[in-house]
Amino acid sequence: MARVKLDEIDKRILRDLQANGRITNVRLAHRVGISAPPCLRRVRALEDADYIRGYHADLNAAKLGFGVTVFAQVGLNSQAEADLVAFEGLVSTWPMVRECYMLAGETDFYLKIVAADWDTYQRFLTTELTAAPNVGNVKSSLAIRASKLDPGVPL
Repeated sequence: MARVKLDEIDKRILRDLQANGRITNVRLAHRVGISAPPCLRRVRALEDADYIRGYHADLNAAKLGFGVTVFAQVGLNSQAEADLVAFEGLVSTWPMVRECYMLAGETDFYLKIVAADWDTYQRFLTTELTAAPNVGNVKSSLAIRASKLDPGVPL
């Protein structure tokens, strides 16, 4: 049964899970002020209703050998729906592309790309991204540092 309207307890559950996806159900129930069984039912209902899409670990890219983050603005030659969908499908096959947004305005897509180093990104840029069908132009911006990393939404 999908929950449609969120109450304050649901919002507290979402806020706490967003901050700590590994919190136990017992601890979560205590924090939001209900017992464990109804808390678990609420979490399952929030998952079923697609308010919670999944859980993940926040990995340290630099420690794992990904020292370069690039934001690429991609312009396509055609914005026909079939061409947009085809590009999105191709992007989904590139592991280095961690996020992809279709935009309104001058740029068609905004990609967040991680690479081991600048040379690795340049190889990806020239052999994959700019060589992809329908790609007209790419503007790359190298990230210097991240000042704020706050995933999720402000609940």
